Amino acid sequence: MAKLSSINKNNRRLKLSDKYYKKRKKLKKIIMDKKLPLEERFKAQMKLSSLPRNSAKTRVRNRCQITGRPHGVYRKLKISRIALRQLGLEGKIPGMVKSSW
Repeated sequence: MAKLSSINKNNRRLKLSDKYYKKRKKLKKIIMDKKLPLEERFKAQMKLSSLPRNSAKTRVRNRCQITGRPHGVYRKLKISRIALRQLGLEGKIPGMVKSSW
């Protein structure tokens, strides 16, 4: 089990990134538009930099929803390889069996 502070910090980052998503996207669109004057693009850049750092989507860490483990997490399932194996062994995932050869 990961530290609760790490899990909570990541959850806060996730909420912030969802909150500021549209605003960041709009500002980035202005910044990347080469047809606009340089002054206007610079103002958009300053507004973007004034937003909270943790509102960026890249700051969010993929963590296991069960254990909070940061490594070995399947994106599609949002659980770690260890938690997936444990659920499979307990028979909670239909069709999943322990491999043997």
